[in-house]
Amino acid sequence: MKVTSILLAVGVLLLLGAYASWTAGRLDRLHHRVEIARASLETELARRSALVAELAGTGILDPASSLLLLDAAHRARTASLDEREQRESVLTRAINATGCPVEPWAGELSLAMRRVQLARRFHNDIVVSTRDLRRRRLVRWFRLAGHASMPATIELEDGS
Repeated sequence: MKVTSILLAVGVLLLLGAYASWTAGRLDRLHHRVEIARASLETELARRSALVAELAGTGILDPASSLLLLDAAHRARTASLDEREQRESVLTRAINATGCPVEPWAGELSLAMRRVQLARRFHNDIVVSTRDLRRRRLVRWFRLAGHASMPATIELEDGS
């Protein structure tokens, strides 16, 4: 009877340890995916800003629209982390306000806007999955997330 209880306890501890190890690995992979998705979003935002700045400098648009777009693109690129979401939203509103009826700029700009939307959605989906896993009791009790900070979603106006 005593040996059976010990074997049962050892079996439960082994299963709990295996589950904790698997969960910690999954959590690590999710945190890595969050970092990759964030870098991808930053890349798409930078591409959009560069395209808008290039469009503003071509002379296709009227001077007021060009100045508005150039200023919004510059502010978005040079924004601090605290201001980034607001400045990117301002750039989106400036793009929507001025529009671009001239091809191929209209196609390129709409593609850049769509890529930002997709990158943001992908990032936010991964963040939500990571946060859900981190809220589980086992993860909190055994501190399986280590010292990693809780990831945050990116909330900006991206035209979607």
